[in-house]
Amino acid sequence: MPRKPGYTAIAAHFRQQIQDGTLRPGDEMPSYQKVRDQFDVAHTTVNRAYRVLKMEGLILAQPGATMIVAAPASNNIGTRVALHAATGSALDGGESSRILEVGTVGADALVAPRLEVPPGTPVQVRRRVVSRNGVPVHLSASYYPAYVIAVTPELQEPVSTGASRELAASRLGVAQDQVLEEVTSRLATAAEKEALGLTAGEVVVTQVVRTVTLEDGRVVEVAVKVAEGSTILRWTTSLRAGVQEGAANA
Repeated sequence: MPRKPGYTAIAAHFRQQIQDGTLRPGDEMPSYQKVRDQFDVAHTTVNRAYRVLKMEGLILAQPGATMIVAAPASNNIGTRVALHAATGSALDGGESSRILEVGTVGADALVAPRLEVPPGTPVQVRRRVVSRNGVPVHLSASYYPAYVIAVTPELQEPVSTGASRELAASRLGVAQDQVLEEVTSRLATAAEKEALGLTAGEVVVTQVVRTVTLEDGRVVEVAVKVAEGSTILRWTTSLRAGVQEGAANA
């Protein structure tokens, strides 16, 4: 007699359907009864599977006890670091990254103090758009100080390295230590609206400014990520005593 699937296998089944576009944002998920009948499992197994998907930001509860597929979610740095460690890529299933600009700019009032350099100091910038299943999810501009570029000249090329911070940290011989993420909201610029495919006159976007430091205290990257306001930003943090563990969809 075939072994019944566990909740992790059921969650993986629907996760794949969401990632490959079989289930699209806004689609209603199968009812608990349908999933029970499909996999011949108990209600509690279905509940645990759907709970996993909710915690991953892939589905949302709606009035009437129904579940729908959530709008595109942009993974935060904790999730991307974990993805890279497990798969060698910081991009999740169905994601792609397109470089928009690579060059040298003067550090502005937002970036300079976080990179701990005077305003106007030349820094390297890499701007890109990340899409999921062909839908733009967020824009990201990463800024690097001179000592990072000295050991990772690849960051001056208009190609995706897939893991710029990991590459820089490896070359510098110092591991990444912590990240500060500062979240605010503002109106999108014309360039941001065009890159994200937004057509409304005024669009509110969420801005996440990320400062990543190494174990020796040096800043390896300051990144400014911009996502349309309805894009899910979600962090999951363990509350178990003695555990500081961040993994999220942001």
